[in-house]
Amino acid sequence: MPVHDDVDADGGPGTLAIVTERPFVPADFVVPLELDGPGFRLVPLEPEHNSADLAAWSASMEHIRATPGFGGHPWPHDMTASQNLADLEQHAADFAARTGFTYTVLPPDRPDGREVIGCVYVYPPQPGDPGDAAVRSWVRADHAELDSVLYTAVRDWLASDWPFHEVEYAPRP
Repeated sequence: MPVHDDVDADGGPGTLAIVTERPFVPADFVVPLELDGPGFRLVPLEPEHNSADLAAWSASMEHIRATPGFGGHPWPHDMTASQNLADLEQHAADFAARTGFTYTVLPPDRPDGREVIGCVYVYPPQPGDPGDAAVRSWVRADHAELDSVLYTAVRDWLASDWPFHEVEYAPRP
């Protein structure tokens, strides 16, 4: 069972504090590097997305707080560009270490990463929480209509392409 002693800037588990008895995903599992969905494309969140990521979530904080799965979490909150960069570097390190997987949501016609429209987090559940994975996702307020589309596509992708049996992912209305 994972033990989390800290949280990162967006409320996810801090990588250095994660201790697991078993890996989050099996060693032979090939982690998907993209998902093309209706109106979006997922790719791993990288430090190069910093400016677009910061612009996306900082302009939509109230909308994100109202998104299922984000209630009671400390993020989003004001951050500088350098704080956001450190957060993205941590997510990239989690991805590389296979301890958590964060994807940026890009518009399909702008795969260069210069425009971010949301984010998907796939992490181990907190101690005492059910499931094999805890998933949260958000989209910018000006792309709110994409939220349920993203939710459905990610839910189905996790069920078909990932090694999880029980995923905790707050349903959309």
